[in-house]
Amino acid sequence: MEAVRDASSRAGMTSTEKRVIIASSLGTVFEWYDFFLVGALAADISRNFFSGVDPTVGFILTLLSFAAGFAVRPLGALVFGRLGDIVGRKHTFLITIVLMGIATFAIGLLPGFAAIGIAAPAIFVAMRMLQGLALGGEYGGAVTYVAEHAPHRHRGSWTSWIQITASAGLLLSLVVILSLRYALGETQFAAWGWRLPFLFSIVLLLISVWIRLKLSESPAFARMKAAGHTSKAPLSEAFGRWPNLRLVLIAFFGLAMGQAVVWYTGQFYSLFFLTQVLKVQGTTANWLIVTATVLSTPFYYLFGTLSDRIGRKPVFLAGLMLGATCFIPLYQTLTHYVNPALERAQADAPVTVFADPADCSVQFNPVGTARFQTSCDIAKSSLTSAGVSYDNLAAPAGTVAEVRIGTRTVAAYDGRTSGATARSADFKATLTAALREAGYPEKADDSAVNRPMAVLILLALMLFGTMTYGPLAAMLVEMFPTRIRYTSLSLPYHVGIGWFGGFLPAAAFAIMAARGDIYAGLWYPVIVASVAFVVTLAFMRETKDVDIFAER
Repeated sequence: MEAVRDASSRAGMTSTEKRVIIASSLGTVFEWYDFFLVGALAADISRNFFSGVDPTVGFILTLLSFAAGFAVRPLGALVFGRLGDIVGRKHTFLITIVLMGIATFAIGLLPGFAAIGIAAPAIFVAMRMLQGLALGGEYGGAVTYVAEHAPHRHRGSWTSWIQITASAGLLLSLVVILSLRYALGETQFAAWGWRLPFLFSIVLLLISVWIRLKLSESPAFARMKAAGHTSKAPLSEAFGRWPNLRLVLIAFFGLAMGQAVVWYTGQFYSLFFLTQVLKVQGTTANWLIVTATVLSTPFYYLFGTLSDRIGRKPVFLAGLMLGATCFIPLYQTLTHYVNPALERAQADAPVTVFADPADCSVQFNPVGTARFQTSCDIAKSSLTSAGVSYDNLAAPAGTVAEVRIGTRTVAAYDGRTSGATARSADFKATLTAALREAGYPEKADDSAVNRPMAVLILLALMLFGTMTYGPLAAMLVEMFPTRIRYTSLSLPYHVGIGWFGGFLPAAAFAIMAARGDIYAGLWYPVIVASVAFVVTLAFMRETKDVDIFAER
């Protein structure tokens, strides 16, 4: 069989094979488009579906709803992975794309909190979970399908097209959003126009279904099924036998976990950081991300092709190492070029919260039920919402918290006492005035944004992700035998991506709020990427010369 594939490699892929791969990739683009809309429209979703809670809490809940879609992806990996290994790769595509399209369209029609109350966020989260379930069955099928068509010595380059679909989906979602913002204006877009990208997904659904109906079954699976060698119990084979389970664990703790934090820190957390921390205008931030995304897209193919020549491990490990060492300094540099006024204020007028440690809580509330009413919590939440870093200084027990901005001091208040509502407005007004007086900007000055340098930094962040993502699909496919490949690679990939990538924005936000440092959240991807580097280096074998059609 290997000789046949080598001959195919020398002859190149046929037009039919290329058409099949292109069709598979395009369908995956549309699924990623649907999934990324929630992240790109987090502020609008928070305002409409979580308006019954404090704005800061509402935004955290929106980030967690984004993560909820990732959390359910492992279930989709199990359900559709098993189906793909028993029934076939092709049929799973139709099911996953229909589920994704219906859930996304429903979000566009969902009434807000003001209309139906708590049912709005509940239904929204349910639709997010349905999206996650569908996407959980998508990736494993797509990369398996493409790899089983590709010539032996070009699996890295051909499967890299599937990796490109994630960036292409993000790019498509941002382009649609930006176009609507310009066409409708910010007022109309905030009122109702934000729903249109979700409703537009019905068009993409119809195109995707039409494309996938034209696909044929994977030749490797078709031959295996004809020979009667398909697995009757792929779950028990994949996870109940140590030799394969060991590979699953390596794929999780090395490949999937590391790739997740590196890719999402560069590709998605950067948008969150620009808009929510550096307070860059939404349109400007989106254009910066779009430009960097377009420039980074060819590198998925470049690094996938490079992995065919020098090996998967060197390329993948380089991405992990560069991410772990460069994330924090690059984000600090991004602040310098995007919001220089904030950088100057932090240097000239450092902020300190002087408070009783026993009065301070972690500013993180995943279910939205807690109320942060102590003077310390009020001071810290106000500064975090303003995107201001601060140091913590312990005060004697019972002391009412103070915010010290340079030489000025602003006293907080105890929200549990009478008259707290009236004092809240006074505190916010006084704190805002003190921050402005000290040079802290309310928003980034759009005219002061150094766009070329910002794009260059974002491109560097994204390139680390292309180095890990480009060869990833080929590595995962080559690790597992054909009969249980779909199941075996899907679960570790989606657990790693879902838990470590999907929860990255919420986890980073929580760390940032607790530490009072706008860069503290980056320690999350730095530590995870470092662990993944060690696991991959120590336990992952090189796979580029593996015969994926051989019986194992």
